[in-house]
Amino acid sequence: SRPSTWSTCGAGEGCKGSCNSPKANSTIDLPWSTAETYGRGQEITVKWHRANHPGGFVQLAMVDMEQSNDWNAFNSNVIKHVCYESNCGPDAPVHDQFGPGNGPGDGICWAEFKVPSNFQDGQRVTLQWIWYGGGVYYGDKLAGFGKFYNCADFRIQGGDALQSNYQAPPVFEGGDYSNPNSIVCKYWASNKVGDCTFGARMPTPKEGDLLSQSLEPYARGESTNGAPVGF
Repeated sequence: SRPSTWSTCGAGEGCKGSCNSPKANSTIDLPWSTAETYGRGQEITVKWHRANHPGGFVQLAMVDMEQSNDWNAFNSNVIKHVCYESNCGPDAPVHDQFGPGNGPGDGICWAEFKVPSNFQDGQRVTLQWIWYGGGVYYGDKLAGFGKFYNCADFRIQGGDALQSNYQAPPVFEGGDYSNPNSIVCKYWASNKVGDCTFGARMPTPKEGDLLSQSLEPYARGESTNGAPVGF
């Protein structure tokens, strides 16, 4: 991933950009870069820590790296939506004060996707990962929070035949800890990227009040089950 220069949309600092740092901060062309190379049509496994929070969706999108500062470019090139708790769950799945299946746990969640076939050999591309619709903010099972996002840059080489003008429609793969073998995910507040955004609003920190450092929670209410908007 890129080195982070700002926080998330959900941290009460507004949404600075479509990645956790601007394109200028990419290390892909530096001599010591560890950026990977993948082929068109190659299946990639993306992993993330559950981070002690349940629920929500993950959106995966990919664009030419030159477009990686542009939210609209990513939104127009979505590959896949999956449940945030894909292949993971709480460490101790008890019905505790956080609600059924909402307990802590920092296990590895993961999902797979295929590299689109419309990228040329040698092209630098950026994968965007967004988590939205998560819940249990500071232990409150009725609190949903804004989105978190990250990006990774890599190169394309080989693989399937180039299809310059073809863009496959995005897909949704449901099923999480609370809804195994299903076509839905558990989520809080929002099932659409862009809803949980604070714009240019800033928090008003107060000494001794940790929660005042953020604009969260984005919304209050029980979790629900469903699919992302459009599915």
